[in-house]
Amino acid sequence: MSNNPVRVSVIVPVYNNPDDLRECLSGLLSWGCPGGEITYEIIVVDDGSTDETRMVARRMGVSVLRLPTNSGPSSARNLGARHARGDILFFVDADVVIRPGAVTRVVQVLDDNPGVAAVFGSYDSQPRAAGLISQYRNLLHHYVHQNGDPDASTFWGACGAIRRSVFEQINCFDEKGFPRCIEDIELGYRLRRSGHRILLDKGLQGTHLKRWTLRSVVRTDVFCRALPWARLILDTNCAPDDLNLRAGQRASTALTLLAVFFLLLAPFWIGALILSLGAILAVIALNRNLYAFFVRRRGPLFTAGAIPLHLLYYLYGGPTYVYARCEVLLKTIRAASAARIAARTIRP
Repeated sequence: MSNNPVRVSVIVPVYNNPDDLRECLSGLLSWGCPGGEITYEIIVVDDGSTDETRMVARRMGVSVLRLPTNSGPSSARNLGARHARGDILFFVDADVVIRPGAVTRVVQVLDDNPGVAAVFGSYDSQPRAAGLISQYRNLLHHYVHQNGDPDASTFWGACGAIRRSVFEQINCFDEKGFPRCIEDIELGYRLRRSGHRILLDKGLQGTHLKRWTLRSVVRTDVFCRALPWARLILDTNCAPDDLNLRAGQRASTALTLLAVFFLLLAPFWIGALILSLGAILAVIALNRNLYAFFVRRRGPLFTAGAIPLHLLYYLYGGPTYVYARCEVLLKTIRAASAARIAARTIRP
């Protein structure tokens, strides 16, 4: 690195993941910025790891910060940002290997678009982990982002950059309400509410190294995506027609629930089977472009296995949103009841 002012601070939060971190850092250190045209630093934030993660980072010669206890990505990223010297903060997850030239690309995008406060990319179409579930999960993410609106309504912290001045202006990542789940989405909502633009750069990509199981997919989708995201939507009254919230996906969720409802009626009315099948076919029609993408990338057999996983995704997404809505309604009723009781208590 030169002694010139640092343009980019690459911040990598990590928790108990030395192997992926090693590969992530190898990519960052190997590719960097050709010719030293852009000065940058790499800051690893160890989020209270209990294994050799921190030592892996130290041995690779990058700056290392450490949280005493596991506090979540919000706290880890904020700690890195407080110690960063760059005027651009580039957040990269430890299980992502960004493509060559990513740092240069981020700088170029923000320099060419002075009205843009943040930019993020996507996973590429070559996820590392084998197996149907891991391949499906990562390819789905790639497809959704590659077909999203470039004028984005949210942010993504696994491979996303933001101007430091704006990051500090909106008070960084939320460490209280969203310390571990959708903290990047919540940041994006605040950016947009503050009048800032966010750009989805589809050429800014990285390879995802994570291995998924059915249990981890469902758990993540329900407790780290659908439930907190539904609460955020209800709190902010904002549900943009973009990425995972597109109208077609909402319709697919409703149709999948109808298909299950009719299937449960089938023992009592045989015609319900036809209605259930019709609802499933409608979901397939609505998602035909995604399934065609699966066929092109992994073939018909993979797609035949991926479709039931995708239907399951719609199946638990809808009830989770309903649960969150009922939760908010119940809190509102309780607050109103408490207010009435308090009013009666102080009334002379």
